[in-house]
Amino acid sequence: MIKILIDSASDIDEAEAVEKGIFMIPIEVNFNGETYYDGVNLSHNDFFCKLIESDDLPKTSQINPFRFTEEFEKLTKDGSKVICITLSSKLSNTYQNAVVAAKEFPDQVYVVDSLNACIGERILCDYAIQLIASGMDIEAIVKELNVKKNQIELLAVVGTLKYLKKGGRISSVVAFTGEILSIKPVISVVHGQVKVVGKARGSKRGNNLLVEKIEACGGIDFKYPYATAYSGLSDEILKKYLEDSKGLWAQDTDHVPMYQIGSTIGTHIGPGGIAVAFFSKSN
Repeated sequence: MIKILIDSASDIDEAEAVEKGIFMIPIEVNFNGETYYDGVNLSHNDFFCKLIESDDLPKTSQINPFRFTEEFEKLTKDGSKVICITLSSKLSNTYQNAVVAAKEFPDQVYVVDSLNACIGERILCDYAIQLIASGMDIEAIVKELNVKKNQIELLAVVGTLKYLKKGGRISSVVAFTGEILSIKPVISVVHGQVKVVGKARGSKRGNNLLVEKIEACGGIDFKYPYATAYSGLSDEILKKYLEDSKGLWAQDTDHVPMYQIGSTIGTHIGPGGIAVAFFSKSN
């Protein structure tokens, strides 16, 4: 049997992992001295409620080798093999820690660096689930995941610059000017790292720029998993975006999956953001 273990940076919570038939290892989130397990005893809704109310940003902790070893022991006890999919190695040491732990389980545990996060990591997991269901052997699945992950595009429009400023990602001057001018950065995960790939004034132009960036990637390959997500407590901005950009989806699908962003990315972008992840046609 092949099992999948994924970290909560994918925004797959404990309940959804059970539903999908996979296993999730949560990242620790610290709010004002209180430690929570992302997606276990801290829901995405609760996270944003706390984030909005708090003056300080929460701190997220990488998953250490000991916790991975515990999980690998439990999952391989019945003779199963494990594919462990992690947050990008360029954003956290979680991948490296999983590799350290996996050395104790040769030919049983295979670690895949998603080079992504949030719904970008999620759709790689969904693809892995499809490959397992197809009957492919574990070495072939891991090889395929390591090839296809380079075709994943994650694009997002940030709703506010407040949290990027709080986290020291941008200066106070840049944040103040951006808020005054209603600047909406479009960010992407490029080679495993978060980059600003465009800026627009106002939400409408931000959404238009997001559509342009999707088209510039060669469009969405609907043969593979895809997803959208929103940050904060309301999905209204995302619903409006999907309605306004029907041309991207309507001919290929009548259902676009929508998810709520969790703590790993939500800490940095705050509420009011929207994101799209897909396998591109052009790579």
